[in-house]
Amino acid sequence: MALEPSRRSISPESSGRESPVPRQWRNQLGSEEAPAKDKHYRKYASGVDRALSLFDTALQEWADYISFLNRLLKALQARHSGTTTIPAKATVAKRLAQCLNPSLPSGVHQKALEVYNYVFTVIGKEGLSRDLPLYLPGLASVLSFASLSVRTPFLDLLERHFLELNPRSLRPAMKSIVLALLPGLEEETSEDFERTLRLMERFKTTIRPAGSSEITSVHSSGDDFFWQCFFLAAITGHSRRTGALAYLVRYLPKLGHALPHEAQKAAKDTPNGVDADVSAKLAQLVTSPEPGLLLRCFAAGLADEQLLIQRGFLDLLVTHLPLHSRVLQTRAKTGDLELLLRAAAGVTSRRDMSLNRRLWTWLLGPDPTASVEMEVESPNSPSLQGQGFLASRTSYFEEFGLQPLTRALLGMIKTSGDSNPSERARPYRVCLSLMDRWEIGGLVVPEVFLPVVDSVRQFKARAASRTDFSEVLRSASVFFDGVESGLIYGDMLSLVAQAVGPGLLSPDERSDKLDLVQFMLTHFNVKEEEMVTIHAPLTVLSMLCMVEEAKEKEKAAKSLAIATVGARLHAQALSIAANLLELVPERAFPIDPKTGKPPPGPTPAVEPKILAATPNVELLKKIKAFYVTHQGNIDATSPPFAAQNVAELLLQKACNLVCDSLSKRESGPAVGVKSRILILLLTKTPRNSFFDVMRLLDSLHECLSSSRTPIPFTTWSSALLLCTELYSSRRISDVEISDLITPLVRHAWSFLSASEPKHHVETVRSLWQLQTVVSPFDRDIEAAICALMLEKDTAGTFALRPADPGRSFAVLWSHSLQDHPGSERRGSKTLNGDLKAPTRLAGANDYGLMLTRPLFLMLDALSDERTQLFMTVKTWLNSLVGVDKLFWIFAAELADLDFLRGQKAEFTGSDDLDMGLYYLRTLSNIFRWAPDNIWAVLAKKTLSSNSFHEPLSEITGTENDVTFQEFFLHVCLRCIACDKIPDPSLEGRVTQLYRSALTLLHQILLNPYAQSLSQLHLETPLIEKLMQSLSGPDPYVQVLLLDVVFASLKLRESLPVELPISPITSEKRTATGTMVDPKSSLTRISLTGERPPITQLPPPPTLIKCILAGLSSPSSRPVLDSWIGFLTECLPLYSDTIFQVLIPLVETLCKEVGNTFSSLQRLFRDNAAAEQPQSAVGPETTLISLLNGLEHVLARGHDRLLAEEARVQVVKNPDQQSQGFFGNMVSGVFSSDGQQPASRSATANDRLTVLLAFQDAVRICFTIWSWGQGSGSGTGNDEKQDPSSAASFNYTSLRMRNRARRLLEHLFAAETLESLETVIGIWRRSLSDNKPDAHQEVFNLLPALDGSRPKHTIPALFNSIYSRTNPAALDPSRRSTLTIELQDTDVVIFLVDYARSLEDDAMDEIWQDCMAFLKDLLGNPFPHRQTLPSLLEFAAILGEKVDNTNFGEQRKMRRELADVFLRLLTAIFTTRPTSFASDTTTTATSATSAATSTIIEKRPSQTVSRKSSSSAVVKLPADRADDVVGILSGIVPNLPKILVESDRILTAATAISANVIGPTLRSKSFPDTVSKNTLVLLQELSRLPNNQKQWKKDIADAFNDGRFFGSNICLVKTDWLPLLKQWTVTDKERMPEILGRITPPTTAGIVFGVGATSARLEADRKTQLNLRRIATLIVACGNDSFVGDLTAIMDKLVELLGATSTSSPSSTTRAEVYMVVRALVLKTSAVHLGALWPVINTELHAAVSSVVSPDHSASSDTYSNAAVMQACKLLDLLVAVAPDDFQLHEWLFVTDTIDAVYRPPLGSYQPVALVDELSEELGSVMMMGNIQPTENVTTTTTTAVAGGGGGGGGGGSGGLNLRRPLLGPGGISDEVGMERKDELVAKVLRPFFAQLSIYAFESTYSMAPLDWEGCIQGLLRDLFDERSVVRAL
Repeated sequence: MALEPSRRSISPESSGRESPVPRQWRNQLGSEEAPAKDKHYRKYASGVDRALSLFDTALQEWADYISFLNRLLKALQARHSGTTTIPAKATVAKRLAQCLNPSLPSGVHQKALEVYNYVFTVIGKEGLSRDLPLYLPGLASVLSFASLSVRTPFLDLLERHFLELNPRSLRPAMKSIVLALLPGLEEETSEDFERTLRLMERFKTTIRPAGSSEITSVHSSGDDFFWQCFFLAAITGHSRRTGALAYLVRYLPKLGHALPHEAQKAAKDTPNGVDADVSAKLAQLVTSPEPGLLLRCFAAGLADEQLLIQRGFLDLLVTHLPLHSRVLQTRAKTGDLELLLRAAAGVTSRRDMSLNRRLWTWLLGPDPTASVEMEVESPNSPSLQGQGFLASRTSYFEEFGLQPLTRALLGMIKTSGDSNPSERARPYRVCLSLMDRWEIGGLVVPEVFLPVVDSVRQFKARAASRTDFSEVLRSASVFFDGVESGLIYGDMLSLVAQAVGPGLLSPDERSDKLDLVQFMLTHFNVKEEEMVTIHAPLTVLSMLCMVEEAKEKEKAAKSLAIATVGARLHAQALSIAANLLELVPERAFPIDPKTGKPPPGPTPAVEPKILAATPNVELLKKIKAFYVTHQGNIDATSPPFAAQNVAELLLQKACNLVCDSLSKRESGPAVGVKSRILILLLTKTPRNSFFDVMRLLDSLHECLSSSRTPIPFTTWSSALLLCTELYSSRRISDVEISDLITPLVRHAWSFLSASEPKHHVETVRSLWQLQTVVSPFDRDIEAAICALMLEKDTAGTFALRPADPGRSFAVLWSHSLQDHPGSERRGSKTLNGDLKAPTRLAGANDYGLMLTRPLFLMLDALSDERTQLFMTVKTWLNSLVGVDKLFWIFAAELADLDFLRGQKAEFTGSDDLDMGLYYLRTLSNIFRWAPDNIWAVLAKKTLSSNSFHEPLSEITGTENDVTFQEFFLHVCLRCIACDKIPDPSLEGRVTQLYRSALTLLHQILLNPYAQSLSQLHLETPLIEKLMQSLSGPDPYVQVLLLDVVFASLKLRESLPVELPISPITSEKRTATGTMVDPKSSLTRISLTGERPPITQLPPPPTLIKCILAGLSSPSSRPVLDSWIGFLTECLPLYSDTIFQVLIPLVETLCKEVGNTFSSLQRLFRDNAAAEQPQSAVGPETTLISLLNGLEHVLARGHDRLLAEEARVQVVKNPDQQSQGFFGNMVSGVFSSDGQQPASRSATANDRLTVLLAFQDAVRICFTIWSWGQGSGSGTGNDEKQDPSSAASFNYTSLRMRNRARRLLEHLFAAETLESLETVIGIWRRSLSDNKPDAHQEVFNLLPALDGSRPKHTIPALFNSIYSRTNPAALDPSRRSTLTIELQDTDVVIFLVDYARSLEDDAMDEIWQDCMAFLKDLLGNPFPHRQTLPSLLEFAAILGEKVDNTNFGEQRKMRRELADVFLRLLTAIFTTRPTSFASDTTTTATSATSAATSTIIEKRPSQTVSRKSSSSAVVKLPADRADDVVGILSGIVPNLPKILVESDRILTAATAISANVIGPTLRSKSFPDTVSKNTLVLLQELSRLPNNQKQWKKDIADAFNDGRFFGSNICLVKTDWLPLLKQWTVTDKERMPEILGRITPPTTAGIVFGVGATSARLEADRKTQLNLRRIATLIVACGNDSFVGDLTAIMDKLVELLGATSTSSPSSTTRAEVYMVVRALVLKTSAVHLGALWPVINTELHAAVSSVVSPDHSASSDTYSNAAVMQACKLLDLLVAVAPDDFQLHEWLFVTDTIDAVYRPPLGSYQPVALVDELSEELGSVMMMGNIQPTENVTTTTTTAVAGGGGGGGGGGSGGLNLRRPLLGPGGISDEVGMERKDELVAKVLRPFFAQLSIYAFESTYSMAPLDWEGCIQGLLRDLFDERSVVRAL
C-alpha cells in the first residue's frame, strides 16, 4: 500500500505537527543560468572567466589577492548595462569566500567586501534572495576576525543589501545570521556595539510574518521564530556566548509576575510595565513552539567554562526568569526545569561566592519587602521581622523550587552511575554546597540524603579500584558529616521500619534496606557525641519495638514462609542494633556518683512499672514524632524519653526478646544476636536499672535444663555470657549462679565431643571465662565435670567406662593448656561480639583449678583394661600435650602427703597411705602405657623446691631444683624407707604401697626387654580373628588383637640387616639417641655388591590383606593409632618383599587420607552437622594417624631401595669423574650401561615402584597443605564456612598443614627430582583446568619446605630439563624416570615462573649452577631449540635480580651473563629460523587481545584467518614457550639491566629487529603476521636508547607498505597509532615527505587502452594510500600537531579535488580526500580551519547532489559511490562535531532552526537545506523499505531527548547519552556494498537524508557531549578498509 505523501518528523515532547510542503528540489549552489546568445554577454562572461583563472595560477602573496580582486571587479564592471546576472556565480562566490580567509590582511578583506557590494548591486534584491545560499556562507564569519576597518563596510553591506531581502529567503539562514552578528556584541564598549545591536533587531523585524501584532515597542507576536533561532545559536555557539548574553540582557522579556503578597503593590505595575495579558504574550513569544530551548539556552550558559558568563546568566535568571515564573512552573516540561536546576546547582562546584550568592537569590525568591535588606544566615533566635522574612523565603523555595531541584539532584546522582570518581562525587559536592544555605539545604538534604548514601554503596560494587571508591567516599563523607544527626538517625529508622514493618516490599527489597543501614554504620561517621548518647539508644529501642511488633503479627499470620523470611530480616535488623549499641558509651545513661541516681534531664522520668506497661505502638509514636516532626533536633525539642527510661526500656525489650528466643528454642544465631544486645546493655546501663531478672533466669533454666534435644552452640555460648554478665554486674546471687553452672557445664561437655571439633576452642575459652567470674576458689565447675565423667560408669565384675568422657576430657585438657587469653585474635569475632571483660584466668597457668579431679578420674581407667576408657586414655597419653603439667599435678598432690616428709621410721594410722598408694599406682599405670618420650620429659623438666606450700627439700633432701624423674625416685624411696609396721591392720595397705612403689621404681630405673619365642606360629589364626573383628561392634577389641598378633609375629623376627638411612627417617632418633644429619643422605652410600643373607621367614600372605582391610575399615577409626603402630612394627618383616606390598599400601593410605580430608573439609562448612553422619573419632586425629603410617611405609621402602641401588652401583674410574656441571657428556654417552642388566632392570622396577608411591604421597600432601592457603581447597568455601567455629578451623587447618608440610619435606629430601616433578605436574594440571590460584599455591609451597631451597631445587630442575632434551648428557643417577607426563617446555616455563618468584638474595646460592647450565646448554643448543626462548627469559630474570644485589664480583658476573644472553639470543635465531613465519602467523591470529572480539572488521579477505581468534585466560606452557615475540617484548625493557653496556644493548636490539620485526613486517602475509606482542615489542625497542635508526626504519617500511591498511583495527588503535605518533613526533618531515609523493591530476598523455587504464589505476592506488597515510598520521598525533603543515595539506586536497574521471590520478581519490578532511575536523581546532570552509561547502554540495544525477553524467562519473558515502559521512561528522565556523554554513545542508521539527504552514516556507530537498526528491518516506531504519534512528534520538540528555546542565551526562554521527553504530548501518548505486541509496542514503535535520536538532536539544572516541573509531574503520582501495590490473 502507498504511504501518505507527507513526512511527519519525530520531535521532542510537546512538539507540534508539521504540514507537508510539496516542492521540487532546487540545487541552488550547483545551478547556472543558461548561457545567453548575446555576444555582449559572452564577452562579459569570458572576461570574468579569465579573471577567475588567475586565482589558480597567480596567487603567491597577499598583494596578489588584491590584484585578483581588482581584475575580477573590472571584469564584472565590463557588463552590459542591462545585464543583471553574474557569470559563473558559484565560482565567483567561492573565490570571494576564499579571499575572506582570516589569515589574510584586512586590506584583502576590504577589497573582497567591495566586490561583494558590487555583485549584490548588480543582481539586486531578487537575485540576492535567490542566491543567498551562494553568498552568505562566505560573509558569515567576517565579524569573528574582522579588524575595525573591516567591520564598518561589513555592517554597511548587511544593512544595504540584506535587510530588504525576502523573509522567506532569510528564514532558513536565520541561525547563521545570528551567529554571524554575535561576535560584534562581545565588547559593549566598542564603536560598533550599538550598530550591531540595532542590526540584530532589524533582522528580527525583517523576518516577522506579515500579520504580526505589536506587543511592546521591541517585541512583536511574530518574533517567536527569531527567539528560537537565537536560543539555538546560544546553545551551540560556545565561542559566541558572550555576545548572546549581552543581547539577552537588553532584549529578553522579563518573564516574572507578582507574587500573592505583592499583589496590591503590583496591581498597577508589572515587571514589564504592562498588564498581565502582555506578560503572558511575551512568555508565549519566547517559548513557542518549543519552550525547552529557552531553558536549554540558560542551562548551556550556566555550564559554560567562563565564570563571567555563568555569572551573567545567573543575573538573567534573577531578573528575567524568576523561579516562580509561569514559564518555568507551567509551560516548561518537568524534565526541562530539572535540567535548568541541575545546571544552576552545578555552578556551586566552582566554590565561588559571587555565583553562589546569585543562585541563593534566585532559589529563595525576591525580598518580601524592600525595607528588609538583611540576610540571616542562621535560624537561631531571629527577630520577628527576620522570622517573617525567613519564613517567606523558605516557603517560596519550598513552593516553587524544592521538588524540581530535588528531582534534579536525584537525577544527577542516578546518571553519574558509571562515570569516573570525580564525576561520581560531583553531586555530593553540589549537595554539600547547597547546605551552605540552611533554607535550601534543610529542605533538600532530607530528600537526597538516602539516595546519596545508596549511590556510594552501589559505586563500591562497580568501582574499578579501591582508590576510586575512597575518593568518592571521601566526598560523600564530607556531605554526610554536614547532615544533622537527627536526620541521619531518622532516615536509618525509616529504613528499618520499611524493612521490618508492614508493607508490600519483597524480602530482597527489605534486606537491601537493612544492608544500606549497615553500610552507613560501616563507612560513615556515626559516632558524634549527640549521635551515640541520644540517637543511637533511641534508634535501638525503636528497632527492638519494631521487631517485637512484627513477631506478634507473624504469630497471628501463622505462615511458615512468612515466619522464615521474618526471622532472617529480624536477625539482620538486630545485628544492626547490636552494632549500634557498641557505639553507645556508658555516659549515655548517666548516674550521679553522690546519690547513685540519674541526674535530672530535660525530659521527666517515668516510673518503671508504668513504662513497662506502655504498648510498643505508643513508644514508636513518640519516637516517630521526635524524628519526623522535629527531625530529631534536640535544640528544638527534648528527647521523647529520659535517659533512665531509655535504659530501662532497652533492658526490658531486650530481655523479652531473649526470653522468647530461649523459650522457643530458636536457632543459635538468632539467640546469639539477641543475647549480644542484652549483654551490651548490661555492660552500659546502670546497675539499678529495672528489668525482670527473674523471668530471664527462668528462661535460662528452662533452656539449659531441657534434655530433649541438644541446644546449638551459639545458644549455649550466649546463655553462658548472659550468666557471667548477670553475675559480674551483681544482678544475681552466688546461689543462683551455682544453680546454672551444672546445666551449663553439661551442655559444654557435649560440645567437647571428640567427633565434633567444630567448637572445641570456643567452648574451652567460655568455660574459663565462667571460672573467672565465679572466682578461683569455687570448684563447682570441676565438680560438674567429675559428675559428667562418672555419669555412665558401671562398677562391679562387668565394669563399664565408656570412652566418650575420656575423649572429651582430652579435648578440654589440650585446649586448656594452650589457652592464653592475650593471644586470642581480634579478628575472630563470634556472633556474640567482643565484649570488654576483665582479664580472665588462663587455662595454661591455672589448669589445676578445673582439671585436677577429672584428670585422676581419667587416669583411673588405666587400672582396668576391660573398659573402653582405658584405650582412650592410653591413646591420649601417646599424643599428650603438656606432659610436664600432668606430672606437676602429681608432684603437688604427693607433696601434700605428710608421711613422705622427714625421716620417718614407721607408719602410723594417721598417715594417708591410701592416697599415696593411689598416686603411685596411677603413676605406674602411666609409665606402663605411656610412650618412651615421657622419659625424656621426666629427665629434662625440673621442680623448684619453693614452688609448693611445703618445701620439697624434706622429700628430696636438697634445696636445689630436681627433675621430675628424680623427685618420683625420692618419693618411691620414701615409701619403701619405712620397714616397720607397728599396727597389723596397716599391713595390707603398706604391702600394696611397697609393691606399687617398687614397680614404679623398676619402671624408672630400667628399660624393659621382651623375650622372643619362634616355635608357636600363632600368627595365622590371630590374623584371621583380627580380620573378623573389623566387622564387630566393639572396635577396641582390635587393639588387643593387634597386640597379640604383633607378639606372635615378633616371635618370627630376627636381627634386621643394617640399611642406609633414608632422609625420611633421618629425623627420628636412633637407638643411641643421636640425630642423623639429613644432608648426609643426599649422597648415595656405596655398599658391597653382595646381597645380605636372609635370616627371617616371610610373613603370612594374609597379613597384608588384613592390614589393608584394617586401614580402610570405618570400624578401625577409634583405634587407628594402634593399627598404624602395628603396621610400622610389621614393616621390617617385609624387608625383602617391600616393593611388592608398597603400592597397595600407599594406595590404600592415600585413598583413606583423601576421604578423611574431604570429610574434615565438609565438617567446617556451614550446616555441616546436618549433612555429616556422626563418627566416634574426629577426622583430624584420623588424618594424622594415616599420614604417620604413610610416612613409615615410604621411609621403609626408600631405605630398601637405597640399599638395593648401593649394592648394584658401579664404582666409577678416576678418568670418568665429572668434568663440567653435568659431567663429561661424551663419557656419559659411552658409559657402560650393559653391566649387570638383570640387576639394573630389577632395581629400575623397584625404583619405579617407590617413585609412584612418592608421587601419590606428594599429591595428597599438597592437597592437604593447600587447605586454607587459596581457593583451591580451603578458602574457596570461606563464604560457606561456619563463622562460629573460626578459631577451631584455624587451629585444625594449621595442624593439618604443618603435618603435611613435614611429610613433604621428607619426601623432597629423599627424592628431590621426582617430588619436584610431581609438584610441577600439579602446577601443569592447574593451568589446564584454568585455576590460577592453584598454580600460584605451588610457588607458595616450595619456599615453605626446608628441603626445597633454591640451591637444591634449581639443579633438580636442570636435571629434569636435560632428562627430556638430552638425557645422554646426564649421569644416570641424575636422570629423571619420566614417570610424570611433562614436556620440556612445561619444566622450562616452571623454571621461569619459579625463578621470578625467588627473592633477589637467592641469586647468591644458585648463580654458579645457572651459569654452568646455560654455558653447557649453549655447547649443543639444538636439543633445546623448543625451550630456548623461555631459557632466554630465565636468563633475563637472573639479570634483573642480580641488578638488585651486590654479592660477588658484579662486573665479572654482569659480563658473563651478557655473553650468555647474547649467545642465547643468537642460538634462538639460529635453531629456529624457519619457524618464524608460521609462529608469527599463528600468533597474530590466535593471540589477538580480548578487546579485538568486541569490534573486529570482518572483511572478506580476513574472515577465514580471524575466525579462530580466541584469547585464553591462562596461556599453557607450550603456548608460552612458542610465543617468542611475547617473551622478547617482556625482556626488551630490561635489556639495560641485563646487558649494561650500550653496545651490547644495541647488538641485541639490532638482532631482534633483523630476525623478528623485519621478517614479520616483510612477510607475504603482512599485516596478518603482526600480533599484539609484535607491536608491543616494537614499542619497547623504540624506547631503548641509541636505537632510533633501526625501529624507525621498521615502522617506515610497514607504514609505506600498501598492505598496511589491511591491519586489524583494534591493533591499529591500541598499538599502531602510538607508534606512529612517536615516529612522527621525532621527525617533523614525515608529513611533507608524504605530501610530496602526491602528484596533481593531469590529463596530458592520456590515451586509451589497457596500458592507460593500468597507469591510471596505479596512480589512483598510490594517491589513495598516501591520503590514507596522511589521515592516519593526523589521527595518531595530538590535537593541532599539523597546524604548520595545514596549508600544504589544503593545497594538495584542492589539487586532487580538481581530478576528473579521466585524469591521472582520477576522481576515485575523492573518498580519501574526504577522510583526510574528517581527520582534520577531529584533530584540529576550529580556529585553524577557516580557509577550508569555502572549498568544503562547494565540494560537499556537489558530491551529495550527485546522488540524483543521471547515470553516466559528468557528475555521476566524478563522484563514485564510495565518494558519495564518504561525503555523507563528512557532512554527518560536521553536523555532530559542529565546529564554530561550520555552524554558519550548516543551514545549507540541514535545517538548523526550529523548522526542522515544527514546520510552518504550507506555502509560507520552503526549506533550502540540501538533505531535505534530496530526501523529497528521492521520496524516502514513500519507500516502504525505509520505515524500519528511520524509526530506529528517531527512537534513539527521541530517547536521548526524553532521557534528559542532560549533559549541558549537569556538566556531563555521565557517559549515558553521547552525541554520535547518524551513520554508523547506533544509527543507520553503513555496512553496504559499494557496487550498486540503487542499493546504496535505498539502504543508506534515503534514511540518512530523511533523518539528518531532525537528528541534528535533537542532538542539539539533548545537549549531550560528543562521542569523540566513537567518531575516531568510525574514521579508522573506513581508513583500514581495503575494499575501497583500487586494485591494479
